[in-house]
Amino acid sequence: MSIQALLFDFDGTLVDSETLHYLSWCEVLKPFQVFIDELTFCNEFSGVPTVKTGHILQQRYALSKAGSKLAQEKNLQFIKTAKTHKPVLMPHARDVLSACAQKFKLALVTGSTIAEAMPVLSHYGLLELFDCVICKDDVEHPKPNPEPYQKAMQQLNVSAHQVIALEDSHTGLTSAVDAGIRTIVIPHQHSKDQDFSKATWICDSLESAYKDVITSS
Repeated sequence: MSIQALLFDFDGTLVDSETLHYLSWCEVLKPFQVFIDELTFCNEFSGVPTVKTGHILQQRYALSKAGSKLAQEKNLQFIKTAKTHKPVLMPHARDVLSACAQKFKLALVTGSTIAEAMPVLSHYGLLELFDCVICKDDVEHPKPNPEPYQKAMQQLNVSAHQVIALEDSHTGLTSAVDAGIRTIVIPHQHSKDQDFSKATWICDSLESAYKDVITSS
């Protein structure tokens, strides 16, 4: 059956937000005098859920706050950081989304919160291109659980064999694959060494994903 919908990840797939996440974590860790360089941090935690990152950091540095509390503070800090540092779009993101919206239903399926994702989507005028948006707040079990993708398909009234997901991380890939979805992975500098063995396709850019996979599916 032909493809009816495309399900896009957000961070790392459509927007280059790694630096903003890093800066936000820096502010959270500053009172504990914990400093990690950006490359090291992003290489380890790219695509890792915020709460899991919080637990890892809490245990690694024996921090006095719970990992869940650290994650909550980071999410709030990200909103503040994004007010002055808007993440840049990934190459070809706007053109690919606009072209895809003419042919398919589109969903955004993200591990970011509504408060994190919506201002960025609105800033770039992308929100109107999506038929549905599934954020971390919308599900009980976020990525890598398949629930976000399952909920997106339910809202779009499509089944797994009618959609393609686009992801950049092992966490997102796991979520999509466990929902039974064929997935394009577009690695970036911080995720390129992750395990993408379950990906259906691996492309080097959104443009390549559109031209080489989506238009021929």
